[in-house]
Amino acid sequence: MTHEAQRLDLQVGDVFRPAAPVDRAKLFAGRKKQIRKVVDSINQRGQHAVLFGERGVGKTSLANILSETLHVPDGQLLAPHINCDSADTFAALWRKIFNEIELVEERAAAGFQPSLFSKTLSVGEQLPEDLTTGDVLRSLRMLSGQARVVVIIDEFDRIRSEQVRASVADTVKALSDLAVGATIVLVGVADSVNELVREHESVERALVQVHMPRMSVDELNEIMETGLGILGMSIDPDAKAQIAELSKGLPHYTHLLAKHAARAALDEDITVIVSDHVASAIEQALGDAQQTTQKAYHLATMSQRRDNLYSQVLVACALAQTDEMGYFAPADVRGPMTEIMSKTYDTPNFAKHLHDFCTEDRGFVLEKTGGKRRYRYRFRNPLMQPYVVMHGHRDGFI
Repeated sequence: MTHEAQRLDLQVGDVFRPAAPVDRAKLFAGRKKQIRKVVDSINQRGQHAVLFGERGVGKTSLANILSETLHVPDGQLLAPHINCDSADTFAALWRKIFNEIELVEERAAAGFQPSLFSKTLSVGEQLPEDLTTGDVLRSLRMLSGQARVVVIIDEFDRIRSEQVRASVADTVKALSDLAVGATIVLVGVADSVNELVREHESVERALVQVHMPRMSVDELNEIMETGLGILGMSIDPDAKAQIAELSKGLPHYTHLLAKHAARAALDEDITVIVSDHVASAIEQALGDAQQTTQKAYHLATMSQRRDNLYSQVLVACALAQTDEMGYFAPADVRGPMTEIMSKTYDTPNFAKHLHDFCTEDRGFVLEKTGGKRRYRYRFRNPLMQPYVVMHGHRDGFI
C-alpha cells in the first residue's frame, strides 16, 4: 500500500461512521425536507418539533447538525443536546439540560486598579435541587432574552414514567401558550407522535411532526458521494447500486459497507470502488456485526433438520416490499421466496415460519400487527433486515 493509500485508509474511518451518529454538517447527506420542517418550527415562536421514526434512520445525526444549519444573525445560539435515561425524573432531565448551558459572570476585582474577573457557571448550578415546571419556564424565558434557545431532548422514548412524559408535554404546551422564545425538539423511536407523547393530545397543536422514514436510494447515494468526494475516491455505478440496495434505507449500513469497500479498494492501491470490493465489504460487515445480531440471526434460523427453510424464509422477509412503517404482508413474501427457491411458493408454504419468527423460540426476530388473515409483519430490530440480506448474498440465496 502506498503512503497516500495509507493516509486515505485512516481518513476513511473519519468520513464513514457506522458506529456513531454524524456530528458535522459537511458529512451529513439527505434529509433536506426534514431539516426544513425542523428549522421552520425553530424560527416560528410558539412552535416546537417532534422527530420520530424507526431505530437507525438517522434521527440523532440530524439533531446533531441542527445548530450548524440555523441562521442566527447575532451569532447567539444556545443548543443543549441531551440523551434521556429510563430513570430520569422531570427534575433530573432538566438539570442535565441546564448543565449543558454555561454563562460567564463578570465581577469587579478587589484593589485600587479597576479590573474585572470572569467566572463560568452552568445554569444548572444556579437552580433549585427539585426543579419544577415553573423553574424551567422562568429559566428558558430568561435565557431566550439573551440568545436563541433550542433544547434537543434525544431518545425521549426511553423515559418510561408517564408522569415525566406528561410534565414535559405540559412544559412544551406552556412554552407555546406563553410564546416563550425557546424551542423544544423531542427525538425518539416511534411510529407516531401519539406513541411518543402518549395521552397528551392538547400538546399536538404546538408540535410540528417530522417523520423520519428510511432513506431513499438518492439519499443513500448522496452519503456515498459526499464521503468519497472528501476522500478523493469514486465508486462504480453497479457497486453504488449494490450498497444502496443492501442498506434497505438505513444509513448505518451505507456507512458500514462504504467504509469496508473503500478500504478494500485502497488495499489494492486504487481509488475506484467496484463490485468485488462490495463483496469483500459484505464479508467484513458480517464478521464485524455485533455479537447480539449474530446470535439473534442464529437463533432465528437454526434447526435440527437440514431441509428446514428458516434461513430462506427470513431472507425472503428481508426482501419483501414494505409500507412506510416497515410492515409487509405474507403475500409480499411470495415473490422473493419463489425467486430464492426457483419454484412457486405460496403463503401456506411459509405461514408457520412467519408465526415462529414472532415467538420466543426464534428470538422474536419479527413482530406482527393486525387480525387473523390480515396480519402484517416487520423486523423487530430494523438493523437486522440488511444483515439478513447480506447473509443471503453470502449464502447464495440472492
